[in-house]
Amino acid sequence: MVKAIRVHQPGGPEALVMEDVELPAPAVDEVQIRQRAIGVNYIDIYRRTGAYPADYPFIPGHEGAGDVIAVGKNVKSFKVGERVAYVGALGGYAQARNIAAHSVIHLPKAFSYEQGAVMMLKGLTAQYLLRKTFKVKKGHRVLVHAGAGGVGQILCQWANGLGARVIATVGSPDKAKIAEAAGARHTILYREENFVERVRELTKGKLCDVVYDGVGRATFPESLDCLKPFGMFVSFGSASGPIEAFDIGLLALKGSLYATRPSLFTHIARRRDYEEMMDDLLHAAKQGFVSLGEPARFPLADAAKAHAALESRATSGSMVLIP
Repeated sequence: MVKAIRVHQPGGPEALVMEDVELPAPAVDEVQIRQRAIGVNYIDIYRRTGAYPADYPFIPGHEGAGDVIAVGKNVKSFKVGERVAYVGALGGYAQARNIAAHSVIHLPKAFSYEQGAVMMLKGLTAQYLLRKTFKVKKGHRVLVHAGAGGVGQILCQWANGLGARVIATVGSPDKAKIAEAAGARHTILYREENFVERVRELTKGKLCDVVYDGVGRATFPESLDCLKPFGMFVSFGSASGPIEAFDIGLLALKGSLYATRPSLFTHIARRRDYEEMMDDLLHAAKQGFVSLGEPARFPLADAAKAHAALESRATSGSMVLIP
């Protein structure tokens, strides 16, 4: 038996209930991990509220880090005692878990368990956004919404390292300092300023090549007005609520724009792609483009408090649960 957080029906943070659950031996092609740190992400909130479907009851959580304590048949790449991290199927909010070996990577010694737990989903999300969805290069003008958030900070760091001019929207002066420290050349207090007007001012009317938006409803369709002709709007989250259906003709009216809604799990479905993306992320960290820092920590039993803090949008950076 292990302690785990389960959700029995859609709801608020109170829907997260700690229970004893059976943990069977790892199946064929699985590894069993004693978890040292578990990443907390907005996708966990979407699962909890029912915005993203799941079969009830379920254990939330898609990323974490820890030690291999058992391996199933056919597993050759991992051994008991090795430090690992993963991003993959639900089941993360637990003291220990089983997960497919193809979702797991060896955790380099240079990274703590806490860093390993948060670099997977957030770091790989930033990787595909910057390096695949829209290939950011020197001289590009990039708008990052929620630049002080977990993914937002990595986007600011990495885009700045690639030579882009980064503009970030934030919710407070304190968050502006965080985004600027991460690499944003300019910050916009979206609660006090019209971010479209400020983008026009900051770019002298040239606007942006790409907008990265993990906020959703609160920033759309205004984000389209921040793009130059043929620019790309990239939606990768909906912290303020989902973007509702819109007239696709808007993209033509606002400058023959491109819009996309990619997903990390599509990008890492093939092991080869997953490994290449991970190598690129680790290389960016070695170059100093990405600095993960140490995330805020909550005990596993306080998962509801962690969700409430994240949902309030009063937090900055990453957070983990410690079993």
